[in-house]
Amino acid sequence: MSGTKYEAVTAVLALLDLLAGEGSANRFEAVVEEARRQGVTGGDLRTVERIKRLALGIQARLERRQQRSASLATLVDTASDLASPHTVEDTLKIITRRARLLLGVDVSWVTLPAADDGALRLHSLDGHVTMLNTRLRLPEGTGLAAAVLAHRAPLWTSDYLTDDSFRHSAELDQWIGAEGLHAVLAVPLSRGTAFAGSLHVADRSVRHFSADEIALANMLAEIGGVALSRAVYLDETLAAMSALRDQLSRAEADLADARGLAKAQGALLSLVLDGCDPQLLVEEFHVRLGAPVLLCGPDGTTIAAAGDLSERGEEFARATKATGVLLDPAPALLQDGIWSVPVLAGSHHLGALYVQAGPALTGDTADLLRYVARVVAVLLSLQEGRGAAVEEQLRDELLEDLLISGPRPRDLLERRARRLGIGLDQPHVVVIARLEGGAQAHAVTRASTCARRLNGLQTTHNGDIVLLLPGTDPGTAARTVHDELSSLPGSPPTVSGSGPVSDPGAVLHGYRDAARCLDAMTALGATGTSASTHQLGFLGLLLSDQVDAERFIQGTIGAVLDYDEQRLTELMRTLDAYFDNGGSPTYAAEQLHVHPNTVARRLERIGELIGSDWQKPERALEIQLALRMSRIRRVLRERDEPGGDTAGDQDA
Repeated sequence: MSGTKYEAVTAVLALLDLLAGEGSANRFEAVVEEARRQGVTGGDLRTVERIKRLALGIQARLERRQQRSASLATLVDTASDLASPHTVEDTLKIITRRARLLLGVDVSWVTLPAADDGALRLHSLDGHVTMLNTRLRLPEGTGLAAAVLAHRAPLWTSDYLTDDSFRHSAELDQWIGAEGLHAVLAVPLSRGTAFAGSLHVADRSVRHFSADEIALANMLAEIGGVALSRAVYLDETLAAMSALRDQLSRAEADLADARGLAKAQGALLSLVLDGCDPQLLVEEFHVRLGAPVLLCGPDGTTIAAAGDLSERGEEFARATKATGVLLDPAPALLQDGIWSVPVLAGSHHLGALYVQAGPALTGDTADLLRYVARVVAVLLSLQEGRGAAVEEQLRDELLEDLLISGPRPRDLLERRARRLGIGLDQPHVVVIARLEGGAQAHAVTRASTCARRLNGLQTTHNGDIVLLLPGTDPGTAARTVHDELSSLPGSPPTVSGSGPVSDPGAVLHGYRDAARCLDAMTALGATGTSASTHQLGFLGLLLSDQVDAERFIQGTIGAVLDYDEQRLTELMRTLDAYFDNGGSPTYAAEQLHVHPNTVARRLERIGELIGSDWQKPERALEIQLALRMSRIRRVLRERDEPGGDTAGDQDA
C-alpha cells in the first residue's frame, strides 16, 4: 500500500473515532487538514472530506435525537409535575417555568382573557427583569395573543416590534421594548375543547423558531391546558368547600345563638309567670346582656333600672320621639351607643326599654332586645290589668255614690275623684244609654272602655248604663256613646245627655234630667237615637230638674239679642211684630211704622243669625216661647232697675 493511501485510511479511521467519541466539529476539520499535510490528494482527499461531512451529519442527527429525547423527558417530567394537585396560579407558574427551560428562551408568560371586557391579561411571567408588566392588560384584538386565539394555531415573529402582521398594543410594546425582547412564539393554551389563552416564549435576540421548538411548545401548551382545567376545577371545588364550611360554621353559630336565646327567653318568661316585678326582670336582662338597662314609662318616668342610665329616662324619651320610631318594634340607635325598643301591647304604648349596647347590635342581641320588650309588655299588661280591675271598681263605686240622694261629704267625693285623675269641679256631662235585647254585658264593657278613654266614669244604674264624661256639650257626648254602642249586635241604643255640671252634688240633678229626656225620647218614638235636653228645645226645658231659662233664651235667640245690643238695632221688636201679626211682614211694617222692605231686610238678617229654618213651625214655636220669656225677664229686670236705654230706629 502506498504512503498516501495509508494516510487516507488513517484519516478515515480518525474521523470514525471522533464520530464514535462525539468529538467537536473543529476536530473533524483538523483531521482533514492533517491528511492534506501528509500528502493525501486527489480522490483520496475528496473521500476523506466526504466522510467528514457524513460524520458531521450523523453527529448532528444524533445531537437532535438526544435533544428531542431530553425534551420529551422534560415534557414527561412536566406532565408528572402537573399531574399533582395545584392551584391555578401554581399551575401557570409551572407551565411558564418549564416552557422557558424546555426551549432555552429568555422569558415566558401566559395570557388569559380578563373577566369583564374581553381584554387579555398577562399572568405568571418567568425570566422578566422589569416591573412594567404589573397588571398589564391587552385591549381586545391586539397583540400576538389575539392573533393566536383568532387562528387557533401557533404563530411566531423573529422581531416583535418591527412585525406589522398583527395589531400592536402600546402598553405591551412598551414592555417588550423595556425587556429587550425580539423573537416571540405564541401557541394556544386550551382547556378541553375551548381555548383559554396562549403560552408565549421570547428571546432577547432576533432569530427564527424551528419546527421542533414550535412542536415542543405546542405539546407543552396541550399538557398545560389539561392541567389548567384540573386546577380550575380544583380551585372551584376548594372554593365551594370553603363556602360550605363557612355556611356550616355560621349555621352552628346561629344554632348556638338560637339555643342561647331560647334559654334566655325561657328564663325571662319564667320570671314573669312567677309574678316578678319589673326591677327583677330588668336586672336579669342586665346580667344576661352585660350592659346597662333602663325601663321607662311612656312619659320617660323610670320604672326599673340596672346600670348607670336611671337618671336619663326623660332625655331618652325625647330623643325617641324625635326619631319618629315610637311605635316601630325594631331597636333604634339614639346616641352614644344607646338603643331604644318600644314596649308595645298591640298598638298601646306602655313605655320603652333603653340599653347601652354599643354602636352596633349583633343579630342575637337585637332578637333578645325585641323579645325582652315583649316580655316586659306582658308583665306591664298583667300589672295594668290587675290595677285596671281595681280602678274600674273604684270608678263604678264613685259614680254610684254620686247618684245617691242625700247629703254626702263633698271633700271626700272630690278626693276620691282626684285619686282617679278626675276633677269634679270641672264641667262634666251625664249620659244615659238604654239597650233593648241581650247585648247588655257587651255594651257595659264597651261603655266602660269609652269612659276610660275619655277619662270619665261609668256604672250601671236602674238597668241603664250611666256615664259621667268631661265636657260641656251633652249632645256631642250622647252621640259619641251612641256611635260606640251601635256596632254591637241587636237594636241601636237610645242615648240621652244633660249638663254640664261642675259640682259633685249636681251630678244627681244631671242624671235626673238625662233620665227624663230618655223617657221623653221613648214616649215620642225616638228610640235608637241620641239627644240632649238642650237639643229637645223647650221640651228639654220643661223636663229639666233645674229650669235654666237663661240658657234656653240664649240658645234660641241669643244671637239676635247680642246683635241688637251691639248695633242698637230693632230685630227683637221686628220678631215680636212679625209673630203678633201672624207672620205677615206687611202688617208688621204697619205696626212698626216702617217700610215693608225694611222689615224684609231685618227678617233676612234674623235668618242669617239663627238659621234659615227659623220660620218652620217647630223652630217658630221655640222662638216665640223664648221671646215671651225674654220679655218677661226684661219686665222683671226693669222693675228692679227702672229706666233703660231705648234702642234706635236703625235698619239691620
